[in-house]
Formats: sequence, C-alpha cells, structure tokens
Amino acid sequence: MANENGKKDFGKRDNFKGVRDRKPFRELREDKEENDRPEPRTDLVIGRNAVKEALKAGRPADSLLVQRGELSGSIRPIIAECKEKGIIVKEVDSKKLDFMCGHAHHQGVIMVAAAHEYSTVEEILKKAEDKNEAPFIVICDGLEDPHNLGAIIRTADAAGAHGVIIPERRSVSLSGIVGKTSAGALEYVPVARVKNITNTIKDLKEKGIWVYCADMDGTPYRKADLSGAIALVVGGEGSGVSRLVKENCDGVLSIPMKGNVNSLNASVAAAVLIFEASLTR
Repeated sequence: MANENGKKDFGKRDNFKGVRDRKPFRELREDKEENDRPEPRTDLVIGRNAVKEALKAGRPADSLLVQRGELSGSIRPIIAECKEKGIIVKEVDSKKLDFMCGHAHHQGVIMVAAAHEYSTVEEILKKAEDKNEAPFIVICDGLEDPHNLGAIIRTADAAGAHGVIIPERRSVSLSGIVGKTSAGALEYVPVARVKNITNTIKDLKEKGIWVYCADMDGTPYRKADLSGAIALVVGGEGSGVSRLVKENCDGVLSIPMKGNVNSLNASVAAAVLIFEASLTR
C-alpha cells in the first residue's frame, strides 16, 4: 500500500506493539526451566543442620548423598555418624543434588529418609516363632522399581509372610513410593536390609529353611513342595536372579506360560509364588 507521496506505507509503529510486548526468548526459556523444576521430594532431608537434627532424632534413613569433593566443616562428623549407624554414604555430582531437591540450598548434603524403620532377619524369624509358625520369607534380589517392591510387600502381608529381605546395594530401598504402593502393608511386614543376599541365604538354610528362586528354567511351581519353612527369591526386573544367588538356592521354580510373552512383571510373578506357598500353610 502506498501513501499520498507514492511511497510504501508499512503502517504506524503501534501496529507492531503486540510484537514488541512479547517476552524475549531468554525470559521464555527461564519461565520454562522454572516450570520444569521438580518439586522437592518429601522423603529428603536437605541441608547440614536439618540432617544433623534428623540423625539426632533417630529418623530412619536409607542413604546420605554428599557432593563430590565437599568434605569441609560439619560434613565430616555427619558422614562419620551415618557410617556408625550403618547408613550408606554416596558421593554424587552437585547437579544431582540440585535436581533432587528442586534447586533448594542443600549445602552439599542430602539425606534420603526411609518410609519405615528397617528390621533384621532375626526379628523376622522371631515373628514366625512368636506365631508358632514355620518361617515364610520373601527375598528380593536386585529389584529397582519401588512400585514392584511396594506391591510385593503388600502381597506378603496378604499371604501371611513373616517378612521381606532386600540387599543394601543395587536395590530399591524403603522410599516414600514403596510405602505408598504397599497401601499400608509396610506397617505390618518387617523389611530387613542385608549386606549380602547370598550369605543370608546360606544362614537361612543352616536354620532349616528351604530357599527357592524364581526363574524361567526351573521346575513348574505346582510340582514343588512349598510347605514348611521356606524363603522365596524374586530377581530384578531386567536381570532376574543373580547367578551366585541362584546357585545357592535349594531349587528353581518357574511359572508356565501359555501366551506369547515369556515373562511376568516381577511383582506379579512374586504374587503367584507367594500365594501358592500360602496355600500349603
């Protein structure tokens, strides 16, 4: 369009007001990053003073995460106390701490609290003894999904198992998600955390407990005698039961498959075996 002087008229500058009023790209990016930030988790104790008070109060904890290379000031005594109490200490990158706590001021330390206090294998066996029942235990070898562990704890409670055993490392712990998925069963099923699953299995066998693990190449579970004192071992979601654990079990149980998929979710497979064993009790 031309004006009266024959020159092109691109309109008044006010026509571009809407464009000028848009947020610069930098502000848009900052807004997106702000919205993408995760909310701080409720199972985390963040900062040095908060961690010290939690330890003082005896709050159950899974692990202490310390910023790599940060060992100054009050962190050293915090680490020492955690090790004394058997709490796992891990060195991690500062970016992981930032992400976990939603970029709150963590002072280089975060404690991951447990949804419930851990028990011991001895306490699980004592529970069976007090009920005058043969021990019935579920062992989780390398589970990584908290939903699976929570579901197994819930099944263990429903089937009358006396407790669940998990390893200290390379395994999910009693996080808030586990507690929520268990639907309250965590309050009734003791969970023991041990340093070595293989050694624990050997100790249970010495006490007269038969140990069976779940794997695809085993005996169909309906043909096995699951009465008496037993422990059932369920492997991790991807790798299954570890070789050494499998070698130290008294037997291997399989669940026959009639469909096209040759495996079940870890918690579903556990539920099948746990309830089968409960029928013999």
